[in-house]
Amino acid sequence: MKVIDGGVTAAKGFRAAGTAAGIKKGNTKDMAMICSEVPCNAAGTFTRNIVKAAPVKWDQEIVYNHPKAQAVICNSGIANACTGEEGYGYCRKTAQAAAEALNIPEDSVLVASTGVIGKQLPMEKLEEGIRQMAPMLSSSLEAGSLAAQCIMTTDTRKKEVAVTVDIGGKEVTIGGMCKGAGMIHPNMCTMLCFITTDAAISKALLQKALSAVIDDTFNMISVDGDTSTNDTVLVLANGMAGNEEITEENEDYRIFADALFYVNRELAKMIAGDGEGATALFEVKVIGAENKEQAVTLSKSIVTSNLTKAAIYGHDANWGRILCAMGYSGADFDPEKVDLYFESAAGRIKIIENGVDTGYSEEEATKILSEKTVTAIADVKMGDAEATAWGCDLTHEYVSINADYRS
Repeated sequence: MKVIDGGVTAAKGFRAAGTAAGIKKGNTKDMAMICSEVPCNAAGTFTRNIVKAAPVKWDQEIVYNHPKAQAVICNSGIANACTGEEGYGYCRKTAQAAAEALNIPEDSVLVASTGVIGKQLPMEKLEEGIRQMAPMLSSSLEAGSLAAQCIMTTDTRKKEVAVTVDIGGKEVTIGGMCKGAGMIHPNMCTMLCFITTDAAISKALLQKALSAVIDDTFNMISVDGDTSTNDTVLVLANGMAGNEEITEENEDYRIFADALFYVNRELAKMIAGDGEGATALFEVKVIGAENKEQAVTLSKSIVTSNLTKAAIYGHDANWGRILCAMGYSGADFDPEKVDLYFESAAGRIKIIENGVDTGYSEEEATKILSEKTVTAIADVKMGDAEATAWGCDLTHEYVSINADYRS
């Protein structure tokens, strides 16, 4: 696998565009379009929140009940969530406008929205944005990068990644972009992710590969413990790489699934590290677990602990907060056997051994915890299973951003 520049336009046959449609205040870019030259197999995973935004319901219908998809329309600024039948009707109107502008079937258009919950979309602006973007579509890396910028809300930076792999003697590309900084606690899978690939792969196996990687990528991140109404991950595969179609779980499927995992993991980490107000990506590894379920439970409990997140912000090796978070997680373990380490680009230090303080240097610990990426490693010494979760520190700025989000 080779990591390359780009995002959703890296794969053959995909084009993108972005514009300022006036959905947000000011002349801020707030709409993006992705389109394939040919119809694609599509897969998706979606929020498990009972309160589902209208675009989630629309995309579930398209992904699960229609054979092909060809385009994605995404707006930022308004989430189109809790908007009733009118909001769902606006999804249809969006698809109709895209179908007319792109000369593709209405039921091949996927839609996505992110922003304030409860407001109706300004459809005249949305439809005009679609008409603006259609002739602007480009396969350039710059166009993909612009699209990644246009879907941002409180994100501080665009998020995109792309890789190539060899499948059956053909170069296959997978590229993606995502957005998300707050209301991040995916459970499906406000976060959106769009992945494109020129691989030839059956719709059933594309969905299987995506569903398989979600649990260890997007479902292992958290910024604030809030599962959004709009969480969506979509994958479009147009087959233009020319590889023999992957129709069974063979070596080609494994190569594709591994590359898809990498793309999802890197995008997930970008979201965690760009949490609202965050100054550091906080990675938690639980090793030596009895089984995967135990490792997942423990790592998630640590990464979502507000007290631990605040300690990471203060560069404070307050390990009692981590052990406490493990203790109330619901997982069974012996706290008197736990070893805990902190690690970063500045080094590695053992904080506790068998549940007891090692007498470590506070100065050294603070140095390690002052990096942009900080890892806590908890060894529970019960087996060989492990899991990794990603989050961020908790800062004063997080409260400021969310206190003023609508105003």
